[in-house]
Amino acid sequence: MEIGAGEIVAATGPSGSGKSSLIAVIGGLERPTGGEVKVLDIDLTTAGEAARTDLRRRNIGIVFQSFHLVPAMSALQNASLPLMLAGNFEAESEAAKMLARVGLSHRLNHRPSALSGGEQQRVAIARAFAAEPRLVLADEPTGNLDQATGDEVVGVMFDLVRETGASMLLVTHDESLAARCDRTIAIDNGKVRDTVGS
Repeated sequence: MEIGAGEIVAATGPSGSGKSSLIAVIGGLERPTGGEVKVLDIDLTTAGEAARTDLRRRNIGIVFQSFHLVPAMSALQNASLPLMLAGNFEAESEAAKMLARVGLSHRLNHRPSALSGGEQQRVAIARAFAAEPRLVLADEPTGNLDQATGDEVVGVMFDLVRETGASMLLVTHDESLAARCDRTIAIDNGKVRDTVGS
């Protein structure tokens, strides 16, 4: 399978089919056990930990179902974390702009426990996009949200993908969400079974 520049692709399939593993391998979080995985011309099959970390830090944003925010940090600190790790001296300023873009300029100093689920996912989205990644990986980003909140969060995420020109691979069980993507890839037992769309 291939994902083109600026393309939004959904990966669907039953639980245990390998969707989350696909995200982990493409994101450099896990090493592939076979085949070939290239992200932005980096061969993740042979790349070492340092190379995978550098690729992730510079070019990949990840949005998880369970948010993965640091409880002791404010929304602003959470969103600026990847920028700080990359040595960006304007980390908080740039993160504040991204939080404003996702509608949270009034919640910068709130910790995750003081935020709703939708607000926490917006912080996670701001964090994923803060470093202007070329690829965004989203693993069931609406899985812990009600339908209305999930629709709002996805709308924000899609807008950011279109504005920045990033590519996105979105893992979801939600057929209506998959239908909003440019293309859908069906995963079954670790294999690509079908591709629907342009």
